[in-house]
Amino acid sequence: MRNGVSPSRVYLPAHQTHTTIFAFLCDYFPHIHKQEWQERIQDQLVIDQNLQPITINTTYKQNTFIFYYRFLAHEFHVPYTHHHLFENDDLLVVDKPHFLTMSPTGQYLQETLLVRLKHETQNALLTPIHRLDRETAGVVMFSKRPETRAIYQQLFSEKKVFKQYHAIAKYNTDLVLPKTTQYHMQKGDPFYTMQIIAHEPPNSETYIECLEHNKIWAKYLLRPTTGKQHQLRVHLNALGIPIMNDPYYPRLKHKAPDDFSQPLQLLAKQLSFHDPITEEDFAFFSRQELQMPS
Repeated sequence: MRNGVSPSRVYLPAHQTHTTIFAFLCDYFPHIHKQEWQERIQDQLVIDQNLQPITINTTYKQNTFIFYYRFLAHEFHVPYTHHHLFENDDLLVVDKPHFLTMSPTGQYLQETLLVRLKHETQNALLTPIHRLDRETAGVVMFSKRPETRAIYQQLFSEKKVFKQYHAIAKYNTDLVLPKTTQYHMQKGDPFYTMQIIAHEPPNSETYIECLEHNKIWAKYLLRPTTGKQHQLRVHLNALGIPIMNDPYYPRLKHKAPDDFSQPLQLLAKQLSFHDPITEEDFAFFSRQELQMPS
């Protein structure tokens, strides 16, 4: 692990015509420019299975492994910090800020919550047990040990984790609350959005309640019983009250990667469950609060 980033592993198969590992990498990853592999190798970001840096001329050895570290020439700094809420031998619970992606993907590497935490804790085994969108803030839980990770993942898959969110959206006098919404959700267009398909059996469910309002805006309590991508954002949008500052719903708004204005007003406020290992009842609360505009 370097600077909180764990390496990726690549197998070098037999029956290849490449004479060097460098030539193999250029062919195996055609979307990565040859010059970038040269820079990674020069910076000792590619190592063999004995953890020794390779060179441009290192001979290809079939049926072995190599490891490489991701590289980004430029990455925008996210000017918000996370806060630790709880830690024991198995779990790390964190209060995530808006705009911080959970794990390395695409244009985000160092500026992700997982890499920041790995760098802080020097725990290369740290793994998120569940996820929040980049735009969503609030409570998120990480596994510290592979030995117990599946136990906590099973809590989520069996819906034994109680989650509460807060959201700011328009107040609608015609909307009768509290209510439970049920929709059939599937991938939309573009692929990173979701859509509702009418007349299909519901596969997502959310309890919605109005906590307070000023006749224009309202703060809503949301309790999802399923965990579809963008579920809360899609459900509120379907009711005609899209979440304030949502860049996806009801219309896609493209923002610059360094635009940290207008955070999505969605907060994972509470996470609670019975711990099958410690036999304790845990409840974790975000220290953040959403403020209604006047």
